[in-house]
Amino acid sequence: MDKAIFLCSICNISSGSCAEDCGFCTQSAKHHADIQKYKYKDIEQIVLEAKNATNYGALGFCLVTSGLGLDAKKLSFVCEAARAVKAELPNIHLIACNGLASVEQLKELKNAGVDSYNHNLESSRFFYETICSTHSWESRYQTCLNVKESGLTLCSGGIFGLGESKEDRASFIQSVKELSPQTMPLNFYHPNPALPLHAQPLSEQEALDIIAEVRAALPNTMLMVAGGREITFKNKQCDIFGAGADAIVIGDYLTTKGQPPTQDLEMIEKLGYKIAKSCHA
Repeated sequence: MDKAIFLCSICNISSGSCAEDCGFCTQSAKHHADIQKYKYKDIEQIVLEAKNATNYGALGFCLVTSGLGLDAKKLSFVCEAARAVKAELPNIHLIACNGLASVEQLKELKNAGVDSYNHNLESSRFFYETICSTHSWESRYQTCLNVKESGLTLCSGGIFGLGESKEDRASFIQSVKELSPQTMPLNFYHPNPALPLHAQPLSEQEALDIIAEVRAALPNTMLMVAGGREITFKNKQCDIFGAGADAIVIGDYLTTKGQPPTQDLEMIEKLGYKIAKSCHA
């Protein structure tokens, strides 16, 4: 097989204490989830995590902050982190994920060395208002349009298994298709007792069918299976690539643990796939 799997790692550089009320997110202060909280991670630690990720073959590295969007202080910090990472790892594909952002803010990130911006729609326009009341789906969509205008490449997807209907999923996938992102993250809901959402977990087969549906709708977009991979697919994780995925997040997620990267590398090798050596290989 000549299929190459793109590996990405995420770094939670500002954790918790978010004022938004997204029902699926443990970083919301309104839900009082038992997670690690900190204002900003040390720049040296961020660079170290980026180096560790590349040692496992990750090409992408994402700088994630909690909160609705970018204020001046947060923008300055993300730019500082981006410059520090790129100074040590000039060839890394650097992604920022910092909430709502204007074209001007996104251009500042680009000038600091950021290559892509991740902003997820999360769900369909109509379902989103049932799981978040503090900001609109439309504001998320507009940020995605801003990303494209800024010259950064767009990474946009969402979460499945929130209790949405099949019609909601179809509408959500269509909205992502309209944006034509370079990469679409597919997250699967990871329940937490502190969260108000108590959706029934998806079966492994239903989740695989979702990947196949998205692949059919977005044949030229990189599909990255991200949060919830281990708990959703369990011993069928190897089947996600046959269903259409060509990228995964390795290591830990924002507030939950992932399996060891060595385990992912062993799985990919056992399947006969290669690790991508360049973006969209």
